Amino acid sequence: MNRRLRLLVGFLFALTLSTVSFAYTPEVTTRPPKRTAKLTESSRVRKRLARTRRRRATLRNASLSRASLTKTRRRAHRYVERFTASSYADDITEGDNFAGEDAVVRQAAIDALGNMNGTVVAIDPSTGRILAMVNQKLALSSGAQPCSTIKIAVALAGLSENLITRESELPLGRRSQMNLTQALAKSNNAYFEAVGRRLGFVKVSHYAHQFGLGELAGYDIEGEHLGVFPSKVLAERLGGVGKMCSFGESISMTPLQLGALVSAIANGGTLYYLQHPDSPVEVLEFQPRVKRELEIDTLIPEMADGMAGAVEYGTARSLRLNFSEEQILGKTGTCSKEGTRFGWFASYSNTKVGRIVTVVFLKGGRPTYGPKAAEITGKFYRELYDHDFFVIPAKAARGIVEGVGVQQ
Repeated sequence: MNRRLRLLVGFLFALTLSTVSFAYTPEVTTRPPKRTAKLTESSRVRKRLARTRRRRATLRNASLSRASLTKTRRRAHRYVERFTASSYADDITEGDNFAGEDAVVRQAAIDALGNMNGTVVAIDPSTGRILAMVNQKLALSSGAQPCSTIKIAVALAGLSENLITRESELPLGRRSQMNLTQALAKSNNAYFEAVGRRLGFVKVSHYAHQFGLGELAGYDIEGEHLGVFPSKVLAERLGGVGKMCSFGESISMTPLQLGALVSAIANGGTLYYLQHPDSPVEVLEFQPRVKRELEIDTLIPEMADGMAGAVEYGTARSLRLNFSEEQILGKTGTCSKEGTRFGWFASYSNTKVGRIVTVVFLKGGRPTYGPKAAEITGKFYRELYDHDFFVIPAKAARGIVEGVGVQQ
């Protein structure tokens, strides 16, 4: 009995403690729920767009930063050519022998050249007589890389071999092509590289020698040096025959050689020995000397549009800043080698009273380039025009006695 009683009392005591424990609830301080704004559909859209704009701005800024870094790195590694030669000189006429030159032509050349480090050679293409040669030390030197003026010889060679015509277009890529007129006017390198590769080095060399490269252009002119036309093709890793035909790489040409070739184009195909009279007496006794006849008379019209286009809208259009009264046909050239930049422009005037061939060759730094040579040529023609050189045919008749240029 006692045992049962003790068990009952223990059970009731445990039940009492359990009831008291569950009944007790500690005091907890609670805060009212935070009030949230009710979002409408339009406000949700605006917030979503704002987030999108922020993400895009972040991506754009990151992209610009990467592009700027890449551009900076490229600029840091970009090759910048440095020139050591000067484009200017003060003694360009020192030592010149001009007793047998045309006084008007010579003064026009001196005024046009100014203090540029260069030479101006003016030639009567109907006789081969040098009317003026300013800075004779440079004009008679061993010459320089012909740059894009070599394209004149390459174009004549391509026409002679019937590889090109004035209007036929050469493919220069999957989506580009060009004809001879455009290529001469714009001095397109890819076009003449393609022509050179089609010709091959053997034919390029053959025609270059026919046109007077690699041989003396003058007849018994004291101090004249010889240019260079290589006996072997330029290495393929350096551009091969294509580079020779677009930039004149590995070739050295003199102003007199270029002048003789352009004179042959101007007169219809006769390659004269250039002669430089030393006195008025030699002018009176002057006799033209023919080196060879070039079979280019039918090819000259194919060349004319491109050479005229160079002056009208192409690489030589700077000539028209100073002269536009008469038609001028020509070809520019710009390149550099071993810290010296070369600027060429060879041209001839096509007038009713005759023609005159002019070669301007410049050496120096950054201010030296083909269009600058064309600009100087424009000044030269302007001086001649203002002195009625292209207007009065009778001047040719009295020019022999007075030392003024003979024109036909």
